[in-house]
Amino acid sequence: MRFGERNMKHQFIDEGGFKYVEEGAGTPIILLHGLMGGLSDFESVFSHFPNQGFRVMIPQLPLYDNPILKTNVKAFSNYLHRFIEHKKLDQVILLGNSLGGHIALVYTKMHPDKVKGLILTGSSGLYENSMGESYPKRGDYEFIKQKTEDVFYDPKVASKELIDEIFALVNDRSKLIKVLTIAKSAIRHNMAKDLPNFNVPTAIIWGKNDKVTPPKVADEFHELLPDSNLFWLDKCGHAPMMEHPETFNQIMGDWLVERKL
Repeated sequence: MRFGERNMKHQFIDEGGFKYVEEGAGTPIILLHGLMGGLSDFESVFSHFPNQGFRVMIPQLPLYDNPILKTNVKAFSNYLHRFIEHKKLDQVILLGNSLGGHIALVYTKMHPDKVKGLILTGSSGLYENSMGESYPKRGDYEFIKQKTEDVFYDPKVASKELIDEIFALVNDRSKLIKVLTIAKSAIRHNMAKDLPNFNVPTAIIWGKNDKVTPPKVADEFHELLPDSNLFWLDKCGHAPMMEHPETFNQIMGDWLVERKL
């Protein structure tokens, strides 16, 4: 998914070592993008929820900025903690897609008193398929195009602009090394033993046609997390908030109201 800032129509804030967008007032919701994702993946969520009484923020995660030893899920969770401290936030709601969900889970394990609610969509943390550990065909544009389209149920969601970005990313050796390092870190940092100890209300919003984190992953999250609700989206892949934005917002909004968050 997108890692650039394209299509974001909002003012970026660059302060204290953080780059982010922010809108609205009320209970804070922090949106966390995936490994090949970016702020623009959440355009619909970011535009909708400030009008519903929430303060919505999307930090740009430093996926390619850290030294290799700090290029892992725990380091990104520590970055999230510094961001939350910088913003002087308390009782936040975390929404994470793919790697972003994993970061939210690790943060919640480390700082349970700070988290009011969790929303996971296509989250890693238990199991995920990747493009392959070495990207042996990274110079093959058609291969990258197919892999990018496979993220979605509807391949048309994978625009040429998006495919070009992913192609450039996997052909940038330094960034590719970081991608592979993060992917291996995510596999090692399995959360299965931790999740039964979570006491935070959690919404699991999942695409029925997700090939990256298949439906069985959502079922396992639901089984392991004691206070969770599971919602399915038909004809939907790994990024429900991109592929079915209105339905995603409706499910998320109804859940927030029902759980009084």
